[in-house]
Amino acid sequence: MDKFSPTIENYLNLLYVMERDKEPPVGTLLAEILGVSPPTITNTLKRMARDGLVKIGPGHLPHLTPAGWEAARSIMRRHMLAEWMLSKYLTWSKVHAEAHRFEHAISPELENALIHDLHSPSLCPHGNPLPGYEDAVVEWVPLISIHQGGEGIIRRIHELAEDTPQVLDFLEEKSVMPGEHIKVLENLSFNKTVTVEVKSKKFTIGYTMARFIFLEPV
Repeated sequence: MDKFSPTIENYLNLLYVMERDKEPPVGTLLAEILGVSPPTITNTLKRMARDGLVKIGPGHLPHLTPAGWEAARSIMRRHMLAEWMLSKYLTWSKVHAEAHRFEHAISPELENALIHDLHSPSLCPHGNPLPGYEDAVVEWVPLISIHQGGEGIIRRIHELAEDTPQVLDFLEEKSVMPGEHIKVLENLSFNKTVTVEVKSKKFTIGYTMARFIFLEPV
């Protein structure tokens, strides 16, 4: 596989997630998530288009080419394997950011060794599917869709929420992590908030965060 800079790998990761989940890759959203200016996004995407990784479509929206898609799948797989490896040493909320620093150095040999040692995981520690295992998450539903009194098991914190460290810190503090039971005490669509209970903790979160929390209803 071709070697890409950490910056390009981060762009490929994000575009992969957004295309996989049919989220429009609007430039302002890319800039917000990646923490750079819109002109930087434009210039980087132009370089990626030149290198055959993306095509710029109508509305200036980027789309991965077949080569870009395959590269992104490989990068995402290494990232999620790095998360599992680092989870032995770091807290749940810290492994995502650290894996971004580590994934770029994982060789094919180490990747294969991790897959073997981890028994071919289908999900990352946050419940997101490794490439090729997308069907593992299709039955889970977003928290915002659960009505008052509904309950479930938390299964997934979507990748688009992982790139904000404060979000992961908050979720870990409140025990909103895969495997935990959650009950909806109130779901108010008019002000876009959900009040929940997890491990005897009662708290309210906004729809902006709640839409990235997926449950297996019970």
